[in-house]
Amino acid sequence: MKIYLVGGAVRDKLLGLPVKERDWVVVGATVNDMLKAGFKQVGKEFPVFLHPKTGEEYALARMERKVKPGYKGFTFDTSPEVTLEDDLIRRDLTINAMAETPEGQLIDPYHGKQDLENKILRHVSSAFAEDPVRILRLGRFLARFAHLGFHVAKETIQLMRDMVAAGEVDALVAERVWKELERALSEKHPEKFFEVLAECGALPKLFPHLKIDGPGMQALKAASQLSTHTTLRLATLFYALPEEDTDKSAAKKLVSTLCHRYRIPNAYRELATLTIEHYAKALTANTLSAEELLQLFSALDIFRREERFHDFLLTCLAIAHSQGLAFDPTWLSACATATKSVDIQALIAQGLDGSALAVKLKEKRREKIEQWLASI
Repeated sequence: MKIYLVGGAVRDKLLGLPVKERDWVVVGATVNDMLKAGFKQVGKEFPVFLHPKTGEEYALARMERKVKPGYKGFTFDTSPEVTLEDDLIRRDLTINAMAETPEGQLIDPYHGKQDLENKILRHVSSAFAEDPVRILRLGRFLARFAHLGFHVAKETIQLMRDMVAAGEVDALVAERVWKELERALSEKHPEKFFEVLAECGALPKLFPHLKIDGPGMQALKAASQLSTHTTLRLATLFYALPEEDTDKSAAKKLVSTLCHRYRIPNAYRELATLTIEHYAKALTANTLSAEELLQLFSALDIFRREERFHDFLLTCLAIAHSQGLAFDPTWLSACATATKSVDIQALIAQGLDGSALAVKLKEKRREKIEQWLASI
């Protein structure tokens, strides 16, 4: 039995980046060997084990064979005869196909270190084409490493174009698309994820109406400079879908369709929809009346969803930056604070409840806004 550190930990160590997690490959062992050594098996499709002390993942070296379309269309060979090189050649990118011995010796049969030095994202072998998720993963890695000067090899772009033409992208599982999208949105340059999809022809298949040079992409770039919140970044990306829509009904429908298609959590859909509906008013908030401001605050539910309101303000700031507009979120935030300062318990103590309380509360909140507007 031989054990090697593999994948991202080796790559990030060579890049001088923090190693967040470590994965291991075991060569020359069986499932029973691992169980006898105290490892706990967790893998279903192929044997993956948790170390009894560290909890880190150890996988038996494996070879894969594509037997049908899609992400799950593989059979696996994890026999003790599978070599480390056999395992590494099935990986996605050369920079992820390196290993390290316990003594720290680099094993690099597919020249990943050279590609790291040359800032190239390149597929290891033709096996890349057998898994469409790898298109998404490559986009995510470019989103992560673009600021270091990385680019995609021309032959890899062509291979991905061939995959799209062959219909491989059509077999992508919704959950995997969302998983890779969410990860990409958290990276330093999430727009690069979509640029990769556009360059290989997958963008219109996966995200209809998104355009690399469109306002949503420009807003996403601005949002990436303001916050790491992925809900906020997705909302800015979707705010102008589709560009030809003027009443926003088509935009909300399209966002709803995409969220349903990829099973995107409700928090993302809610913020994206609120942004579509209300960003224009927010950007011109200082021209609104007290009644209009109260309507805006009520629609945004600032009284119960304070964190979401904060994200909404940042989405508006990102949109404003992308359009070259002036917008001061602190103005709207201060107005909201004044609006929320009404003492509800004092109104209840007066014997108000039900609809009477609601009417009085609205009246008091409007008065607070009027007073605040008069004071600035």
